[in-house]
Amino acid sequence: MSTVAVLDYGMGNLRSVAKALEHVAPKARVVLAADARTIAAADRVVFPGQGAIRGCMQALLRDELREAVMQAARERPFLGICLGLQALYEHSEEGGGVAGLGLLAGSVRLFMAPVDATGARLKVPHMGWNQVRQRCPHPLWEGIADETRFYFVHSYYADAADAAETIGVTDYGVRFTSAAAYGNIFAVQFHPEKSQRAGLRLLQNFMAWDGRTEKC
Repeated sequence: MSTVAVLDYGMGNLRSVAKALEHVAPKARVVLAADARTIAAADRVVFPGQGAIRGCMQALLRDELREAVMQAARERPFLGICLGLQALYEHSEEGGGVAGLGLLAGSVRLFMAPVDATGARLKVPHMGWNQVRQRCPHPLWEGIADETRFYFVHSYYADAADAAETIGVTDYGVRFTSAAAYGNIFAVQFHPEKSQRAGLRLLQNFMAWDGRTEKC
């Protein structure tokens, strides 16, 4: 039986993510992982999250989860969601500046008074449904049409330094990385567990994914 560990570091929508995974993969074992041993024993790992990046990084260090997360991201199918995407970058502007895990190249920046194509002010946080434009084929996009809408809730966005790691983009006053991929890592700014049929399909694809991809 395949085991998927949902990282539990005291922040985020863990239960809804776990329930969505159980729905799309009823034969899998879904566990909430609050310790390094559980993460190490899992076949695949999901890093979800909501809230502040500083608290996230402090929790990973406090609970001795950082190295287990880094190891999983190097060798097994790994999915980051929302804050779980932002934490993978090198640096975030949030909270006066916070170092991330550095698994993806780039920084996380605050939406600064974004406006739409007509010049109208956009609200921050970016909350609600928005399109994701797929920049490259990937197993996790299987069965999901380009420019499908997913559900977002965030005030900070990923500004990738390596275009090859950006696999999906979204516009909200600025074009930002809404999906990133590198090797066995796939991470999204939106919430697949809140994105109805398309989000569930993405999670189903993740549960079937072997962690291998072709370069764009």
